[in-house]
Amino acid sequence: MLIGVVSLFADFTYEGSRSITGPYLAVLGASATIVGIIAGLGELLGYALRLPSGRISEATQKFWPITIFGYVLQMAAVPLLAFARTWLLAAVLIILERVGKAIRNPPRDVMLSHAAQEIGVGWGFGLHEALDQAGALIGPLLVAAILSSQQAYGLAFETLAIPAALTIAMILIARFVYPHPEHLGTQTKTIDAHGFSRAFWIYLAGACLVAAGFADFSLAAYHFEKSDAIPAMWVPIFYSVAMAVSGAGSLVFGKWFDRAGLRVLVPLTIVSAAATPLLFLGGFDLALAGAAIWGLGMGVHESIIPAAVTTMVPTSRRPSAYGLFTAAYGIAWFVGSALLGFLYDVSRPALIGFSIAAELIAIPFFIVAQRHE
Repeated sequence: MLIGVVSLFADFTYEGSRSITGPYLAVLGASATIVGIIAGLGELLGYALRLPSGRISEATQKFWPITIFGYVLQMAAVPLLAFARTWLLAAVLIILERVGKAIRNPPRDVMLSHAAQEIGVGWGFGLHEALDQAGALIGPLLVAAILSSQQAYGLAFETLAIPAALTIAMILIARFVYPHPEHLGTQTKTIDAHGFSRAFWIYLAGACLVAAGFADFSLAAYHFEKSDAIPAMWVPIFYSVAMAVSGAGSLVFGKWFDRAGLRVLVPLTIVSAAATPLLFLGGFDLALAGAAIWGLGMGVHESIIPAAVTTMVPTSRRPSAYGLFTAAYGIAWFVGSALLGFLYDVSRPALIGFSIAAELIAIPFFIVAQRHE
C-alpha cells in the first residue's frame, strides 16, 4: 500500500507530463517521426536500463538505495520541462524521466512481489496499479484544467513539481517503515536458479510482440494536434479516461490472473488491438472509445505482464528476470514506436495494420507459454 501511494504521486507527476508531451513537442517544432523516435527511445532506455538495474540490485541487495535514486531522477526531470525552449532539450528531459523509471522499477517490483505474495501476485500488482492509475487520472486532469484556463504548457509542468516532491517524501517514509520488504515473501516453487524456464522465454517473445504493436499515447496525441480531431484541452482528459480504465481494469485483471493464469491475456490482447484504429481513424467519440481501450491495454501491461514473471522464475533470480524481461520489452517498444511514427507520416492504414498484426500474432505465444508453465 505504501508503494502504491508512492506510485500514485509519481504517476500524478509523470503521467500528467506525458499526457501533453506529444502536443508540446509539436509546438516546439518536432515532426511525427521525431515524436515517435523520442517516445520509442525513451521507452527503449526506460526498459533496457532495467537489465543492469536488476542485475546490480540482485548482486548488491541494495533495493532501496537504487529505487530511491531512480525516483529522484525521474521526479526532477518533469518540472524542468517548463524551461525547455527547443524540442531537443525537451526530448532529453523526456528521456531522462524514462531513465529514472528504468533504474527504480526492477528493485521496486521485486520488493512488491515479496509483499504481495500472501494475497496473490496478480491481486497485489493489480492493487498497486489501481493506486498508480489513480494518480495517472488526476495528473492529466489537472494539466487539462491549467491548459484550459491559462493555455500555458510551462505552468503545467511547474505545477507538477508539487506531486513530485510528495513522491520523494513518501518513498523515504516507505523506506523507513519497511527497510527489508524482501523478507516478507516466501520461497516459490523450485525452478533452476541458473536459468529461466522455457515458459519464460516463450512468454517474453509474445510480450515483445505486444509492445511493438502498442502505439504510444504521445503519437496519438500528436495525431490529435495535427489533425484537429480533438481540441487541445481534451487531449489530457482523454488520457485521464485511459488511466481510469487502466486502474479499474487492473483490479479485475489481477484477480482474474490469479485464478486463470496466462490464458487471460488472449481475450484482453484481442480487445486492446482495437485501440489503434479507433484512435487514428475515429472522430471525437470513436477516439474517446479508443482511448478507453488503450487504457485497458495499458492496465494489462502494468499489472498482469509483470505479475506473470513472478510465477516463472526462482525467487533468487527475480531482479535479473525483471531486468531482462523489461529490457527486451523496451527494445521491442522502441522499434515498434519508431516504426509506427514513420508509418504515420507515410500511411495511417499501414500503421494500423502493423499494430493489429503484431498484437494478434502474440496470442499463440501466450497460449504455448501457459501450457509450459
